[in-house]
Amino acid sequence: MSKRAFWLCTCVGCQQAADTVMTKQSDPMLTDTHTALRQRIEALAAQPAEALDERAAREAFEALLEGLNQGTIRAATPTEEGQWITHAWVKQGILLGFRIGRLVDYSTEQFSFFDKDTYPLKPLTLADRVRLVPGGSSIRTGAYLAPGVVCMPPMYVNVGAYVDEGTMIDSHALVGSCAQIGKRVHLSAAAQIGGVLEPVGARPVIIEDDVFVGGGCGIYEGCLVRKGAVLAPGVILTGSTKLYDLVHERVLTPAPGQPLEVPPYAVVVPGARAVQSLFGKVHGLSLYTPVIVKYRDTRTNAATALEESLR
Repeated sequence: MSKRAFWLCTCVGCQQAADTVMTKQSDPMLTDTHTALRQRIEALAAQPAEALDERAAREAFEALLEGLNQGTIRAATPTEEGQWITHAWVKQGILLGFRIGRLVDYSTEQFSFFDKDTYPLKPLTLADRVRLVPGGSSIRTGAYLAPGVVCMPPMYVNVGAYVDEGTMIDSHALVGSCAQIGKRVHLSAAAQIGGVLEPVGARPVIIEDDVFVGGGCGIYEGCLVRKGAVLAPGVILTGSTKLYDLVHERVLTPAPGQPLEVPPYAVVVPGARAVQSLFGKVHGLSLYTPVIVKYRDTRTNAATALEESLR
């Protein structure tokens, strides 16, 4: 594997998730080093452009970038109780990197591209044990990919993302900025995991362990997909989506200030809901809606198991 990963500048993953607001909680990353870095970044981010100490900002940003690349710093982390806490200071630091960066030429003979000098290629080596198949994939520095991750071309992982062990990112899939992807997740072809940098307190999209995301799915605006869930091809989830549970005969909607949450082991398929207005009835109109049709069992596991031979 080449030390230089294929990279192409894009801001597709830097989508806003302004509709989701994270309740302020204590930060579990409480090492002395992280606490000091957090204080530095928060102070620097608050400084106006004309007063910003660029040298100090670059030093703090580089320390943050090292932690993001190693996976020791994350934009969101789980608690022992299964809740997720968003770390606004991490996103403040990422935005600080854009603020202080200078546009530079990263062009090669094959590709022409230009981006901030604070966001070059992610430094991957063979020791990282990430399988990066050639063909135009892009991984931005500041993203963490754990050992055993498989990247099928072309795919893109944006800054601040965390992708855990054994996950497969299939062709044309996007892992947006600060998205959190668990272990043994399968992101099928053309799956879109939305990103979030602003507002800094907003929760990123979170996909827990052993989730299967079908082809062409879109998960946006801080949605939380719990462990073992299966999303059939074409499922779209946003912060305002209603999720209909046929098994328990209930409608799942996000609580105020919280994201839409897909229950553990739920099997979600694209569905339709009839428009009840007179005009809608006359024209036979219906609206898209995701529907839980069952909860995952042994048969479903077999149907969604990843081919180990491909790993």
